[in-house]
Amino acid sequence: VVDLISREQQGAAPIARAPYRLARSEMKELSLQLQELLEKGFIRLSSSPWGAPVLFVKKKDGSF
Repeated sequence: VVDLISREQQGAAPIARAPYRLARSEMKELSLQLQELLEKGFIRLSSSPWGAPVLFVKKKDGSF
């Protein structure tokens, strides 16, 4: 278990960046990966004001 200190408690303003534009194939892959992580319980839905964009890098075989 990891204990995190909330940045809100430290008085920092939330940082949220606009998402990068994703190709249709990247958006499909993102949806699949997020759904899998949700089903496994590794992530959960959040309404946090903090956010970060997603960046995909293709492997040599063309997959993400």
